[in-house]
Amino acid sequence: MVRTVPPPGTVTLPRRPLDPNDRQRHWYENELGWRTVPGEPLRLVTGLRFDVLDVPVEAGVAALWRLGPSSPVAVRGDRMRLLVAAGNAEELPGLLDWLEWGALAPALDLVALGEGGHMEAPPFPGARPAGAPLPGSGIAKAQPLPAGGPRPLQGAAVWLRPPEPGCEVEASLPTMPAVGGVGRAPDLVRLVDTVATQCHRVRLRRSCAQPLAFS
Repeated sequence: MVRTVPPPGTVTLPRRPLDPNDRQRHWYENELGWRTVPGEPLRLVTGLRFDVLDVPVEAGVAALWRLGPSSPVAVRGDRMRLLVAAGNAEELPGLLDWLEWGALAPALDLVALGEGGHMEAPPFPGARPAGAPLPGSGIAKAQPLPAGGPRPLQGAAVWLRPPEPGCEVEASLPTMPAVGGVGRAPDLVRLVDTVATQCHRVRLRRSCAQPLAFS
């Protein structure tokens, strides 16, 4: 093989290192097979490989036991993103009605992201953003929250339970139970009922904490 040598006097610039966002995009798209949204900040497309339940972090922590140990969960500020099977976002309104939460659904602060949506992409495992908690601290250990409510995490989204490449992530996501059979994935019905109950409790707690208005 003939090696090309630059002419004398040619200035060779060092190769530009790969941008952190490009590395993360490559990890999501090539290691997990998850589609990302062009541009910055890096966002993941929902409704294809997974949907998302976006809930207050206090409600999410209380529902973690309803998830499998390998079911991905992200946190950003005072919100928690629970990944569920694709297509389940469309089932949420009817499921809340069936669980008799329909009348309170608009006030529950429970948001589903499905087809056509997106969520901020937390850095892949090992890349800790500025302002994120150290592993094993605070909410990341899913410990009981302080009496005053959850302490919001600052900065970008982080993985509380990161997805693991090669482990069939989608097989661990909560889904509607199959009629006449039992699947490996956690039951979406029980998860939604638990989350809705906790969201309702959070709403009542916040309402009681509001100062009284006097005319």
